[in-house]
Amino acid sequence: QVQLVESGGGLVQAGDSLRLSCAASGRTFSALALGWFRQAPGKGREFVAAIRRSGVGTNYADSVKGRFTISRDNAKNTLYLQMNSLKPEDTAVYYCVAGSMDLVFDYWGRGTQVTVSS
Repeated sequence: QVQLVESGGGLVQAGDSLRLSCAASGRTFSALALGWFRQAPGKGREFVAAIRRSGVGTNYADSVKGRFTISRDNAKNTLYLQMNSLKPEDTAVYYCVAGSMDLVFDYWGRGTQVTVSS
């Protein structure tokens, strides 16, 4: 079992930056594929970004490409999502996800709210 705890959400203005963190426990961190999803009010969950177990390969949704950066620190068992040039449409609950295979996620955190005002 993997436990994931997100932090770093908040209320910001359009154009601001925010960094989300996700602390993972319960399994060897470096062996986990990791990612972020989000869910806006009244919408389904949407893929945001993913990082391979190797830490080398990354994937991004077109809507965040060039603005968001996913990274991991295996020494700290922590996943990050650096979000720049935030837009009101980025408003959502952001979820950290993990799995034992790249791009296959079995575990979800409880989420952290990000609100971007115009």
